[in-house]
Amino acid sequence: MKSPRIVVIGSSNTDMVVKSERLPAPGETVTGGQFLMAAGGKGANQAVAAARLGAEVTFIAKVGCDMFGDQAIAGYRKEGIRTDFILRDPQHATGVALILVDQKGENLISVASGANHALSPDDVLQAAEAIRAADVVVLQLEIPLNTVAAAAAIAAEVGVPVILDPAPAPQGPLDPALLRNVTCVKPNETEAERLSGVAVRDEESARLAAAKLLASGVRSAVITLGAKGAFWTEGEQAGFVGGLRVEAVDSTAAGDAFSGALACGLARKQPLDEAVRYATVVAALSVTRLGAQPSLPTSDEVERFRATLNRATS
Repeated sequence: MKSPRIVVIGSSNTDMVVKSERLPAPGETVTGGQFLMAAGGKGANQAVAAARLGAEVTFIAKVGCDMFGDQAIAGYRKEGIRTDFILRDPQHATGVALILVDQKGENLISVASGANHALSPDDVLQAAEAIRAADVVVLQLEIPLNTVAAAAAIAAEVGVPVILDPAPAPQGPLDPALLRNVTCVKPNETEAERLSGVAVRDEESARLAAAKLLASGVRSAVITLGAKGAFWTEGEQAGFVGGLRVEAVDSTAAGDAFSGALACGLARKQPLDEAVRYATVVAALSVTRLGAQPSLPTSDEVERFRATLNRATS
């Protein structure tokens, strides 16, 4: 089977992670933590997730002319990701994320965006040919909104499906002109509430929020509810995929694992419900490991995990 072609446009960061027994309160120091430094950024995480699941991935991003940028590009090449459109910025440093994780896998994240916020619509236009040739384009909001809009417009012009992961959560509704070019919007509960105005707590409230998102112009919506699962809707169809019980270690990249897997499923022409079930499995496996990109599984690991789940329920 031919590998699906996925273009990811987004952020590239270096993650500095400290895992401690608990998250500190404001002004408090918590000692005794475990330190990990790894490649991250929502765009990069989703690109790596899709590549490890068997997709042919092109990543469009901007990094600094520094050690972290060198390491990031070398890492993407090792993953088999096409890096022709990763630009170097002499004026801004590579993005950095400081991440605190507790024993339950909950996290707090602070990001210095650096070169990510210098990725421009003109930069994306340089990669228009790759975008038009993709089976699916994946976007997030750790780069400027006008750059996101430009990429979505290029894809929509030729009918390439666009997945928008609206993270970090916007402060309010997104531009309807952008959403009309989005095939599938994939927020979590917080992001869905900010986009729709509906507080998402369960399946029913997710259904209400999703209806508002569809009314804004997108063709389908997937709202993730953490360990509870995910609600999906497309046209007149809708459903809920329950979460999987796993021992969570770090949830940092769970949403990115989900998005990368969802992109792979849709690029392989899976129905939305099937793609959501696949993404749920991939995300559940990712939270059992520490770190962002180190937690992202390969397709073989996912199949072994699925076999374990099947034996547990049989």
